[in-house]
Parts: sequence; structure tokens; C-alpha cells
Amino acid sequence: MARMNPSVVVIISADAEWLEVRKYFTGCKVNHSPYGEWFTHKYNNISNLDETVIFMHGGWGKVAASGSTQYVICQWRPRLIINMGTCGGFDGKINRGDIIFVNKTIIYDIFEQMGDPEDHINYYSAQLDASWAEAPLPIPVKVSLMVSADRDLLTKDIKGLSKKYGAIAGDWESGAIAWVANKNQTPCLILRGVTDIVGSSGGEAYDGNVDIFYQNTELIMKRLLDSMPLWLLKYKERVSSNRK
Repeated sequence: MARMNPSVVVIISADAEWLEVRKYFTGCKVNHSPYGEWFTHKYNNISNLDETVIFMHGGWGKVAASGSTQYVICQWRPRLIINMGTCGGFDGKINRGDIIFVNKTIIYDIFEQMGDPEDHINYYSAQLDASWAEAPLPIPVKVSLMVSADRDLLTKDIKGLSKKYGAIAGDWESGAIAWVANKNQTPCLILRGVTDIVGSSGGEAYDGNVDIFYQNTELIMKRLLDSMPLWLLKYKERVSSNRK
């Protein structure tokens, strides 16, 4: 595998999300890692931006997400990891199409019966730096925590997750990516768009309605990818201001 030192690596988790990335960047030269495909893209069509970024398919679920995040850090030593993708929103708390700028992750599918369950939940929680989520931003976002688990949101859990953690959305990978990034002291930006809403009465994309997820994944990923150059500029401005 070719060696390089990119400032930014973008990790894409779900297969459906990666499909949209490949459609967006047609003609890219694809390489392969133990976790999935990756390629480089050079952004130089916006004033003051000259950045080569690696996009990598890290895989879905906590196992692939944590492994691929550590792989990215060991392989390329990026100064910033970005994870962009999708999530399910809580009914009445957020709208389909909203983008979440994640400031904390909580892995909630840990069931400890020999000690204090909250100790284990807290251990695998990760705080992310959201201080640079200041206006003006490339696109409107909601700054919020994200709950993560190796499963889709269960309708019976929505009320409890909202009450206990103040959660408004959930996904499969954010918790693992943020935790590994923090362990390696690597800054991490997570942007997740809501494809479907889940409430106590059911989920929009459940029970044979998965097309809702795919259709909205296409819309959300295009929006996030369109905004990527502006997020890179925001990151560049932040790095420059920190050096002053």
C-alpha cells in the first residue's frame, strides 16, 4: 500500500453510504485495505484549499468501525478523522434530513450483571470537541450526542434513551470511532444525517420499508459530500488560529 501523510481521512461506515461515495467520485483509483476500499481525492478548486483527502470504507458495526479506525491511524497518522454518514432520529426530537454534529457518543448496548452497568457505559463513552461548531458553518447542524449500538433502534428503547441520555438519534458506529480516536489523541469530526424516524409506534424504514433508508441515504450523503470542501476550510482556519 502506498505511504502518504494526509491531514484528513474520511471514514464511511455503512455499505449504502459507501455506494453513494463511489457514485459521487466517479473515475477514482480504488485501493484495498483489510476493511474495505479506499481512494484519494484532491481538493484544490476553492480559494486557499489544497488538500488531499483519503476516503475509506471502514465497514458497519462496532467491530469493523473500531478496527478500521485504528488501521487508519496506524497507517496514515492523520491530523483529523472525519466520519460522515447516516442515523435514525427519535420521533418528536429531530426531523428527517437534519444533520447532527456529534459532540459525545454513548455505546448503550452494554449489559453488565456483575458490577455497575453505568461504569461500563461511561468507560466507552467519548467526548468530542465541538468548539469549532461555531457559525458560520458549511451547512446547518444540530450539535448533539449520539447513542450507538450494534443494532437498529428498538421502538421500545426510544423513550428510555431520550430520558436517560437526552438522545435524539442513534447509529451503529459513531461510538466505536470516537472512542478509538480519543484513545489515540486524534481529533475526530462526526457528521450524521437522519434518514428515518423511529418512535414508540414504529420506524419509518422498518417492516419492509427499507427503501426509505436508501433514498434518504442518497440525499444525505450528497449533501455531506458537497459540503466537504467547506468543512476542510473550516478545519484549516481552526488549525491556523490555534497556531497564533
